[in-house]
Amino acid sequence: MDMAYLRAHPQHLPTFLTHQRIRQTPVGGGSISDAFRLTLDDGTSLFAKNRPEAVPRTLFEVEAAGLGWLGAADGVPVPEVLVVLPDLLAMEWIEPGAPTPEAARRFGAELAVTHLAGAPAFGELPGHTDGFIGALPQDDTPSAGPWGPWFAERRLLPHLRRSVDNRALDQETHAAVARVLDRIESFGGDEPPSRIHGDLWPGNVLWGADGRARLIDPAAHGGHRETDLAALLLFGGVPEQNQIISGYAEAAAALGRPLDDRWEARIPLHQLHLLLVHTALFGSAYRARVRQAAHLMLRR
Repeated sequence: MDMAYLRAHPQHLPTFLTHQRIRQTPVGGGSISDAFRLTLDDGTSLFAKNRPEAVPRTLFEVEAAGLGWLGAADGVPVPEVLVVLPDLLAMEWIEPGAPTPEAARRFGAELAVTHLAGAPAFGELPGHTDGFIGALPQDDTPSAGPWGPWFAERRLLPHLRRSVDNRALDQETHAAVARVLDRIESFGGDEPPSRIHGDLWPGNVLWGADGRARLIDPAAHGGHRETDLAALLLFGGVPEQNQIISGYAEAAAALGRPLDDRWEARIPLHQLHLLLVHTALFGSAYRARVRQAAHLMLRR
């Protein structure tokens, strides 16, 4: 199988893999899936991952749709998706590189372009209402907003409930997050929906050897651009984050949508989203981070 054959017959890839006709090398990058580098007969490499049985069959379809929607903004590039099947997703291989200051600044500027391409509504990924963040369901039913109540109801509250149900949060932490939800409109920041990645922690930025960064593993939807920016600063932060933010701010201003002066004060609010996803998925190890983020917002 070479690239020309794959493009003409993507549905045949599982058969070639089953009969060991394609070289497979395990690689990192699949938090809920096994991931591989595939080498075709013409020397072309692909990145591929499989779907665990416990994960819904629409997972890869939604991921591919999210990549296509983000890529259509002509901002940050995404890997080309080549095969989308219920049990297998394959895309172009991006040779990894170093996150240089120049690449970071360009990434920030391109991310502003992606965001400001906009979305039809909050929550919306065109063509899909049942989305995912990791292996968890994400309600992508379109909403006219405003942003604050939508974010509280559709993004924070479901993961808060899951985290309480699995006993990841104690009563104090649960109560603090609940107070944040009650006050969410007082924190400001309301704006029209942006075209966001939705799960943009530093591990979902792929730095290429060609000097450009790519977006991978999205939970794409119409949301608040500050959610992506706040996620980049989680878990130690993305490399060259000052260059990224500078490039973003400059490009956003040039496009007529400068960042709000108080966006940094809302970072803990937006980070609550992924932190609650982590308590829902992984339990109490992230409890202290959730409590800290909630208390920071309650002091505003």
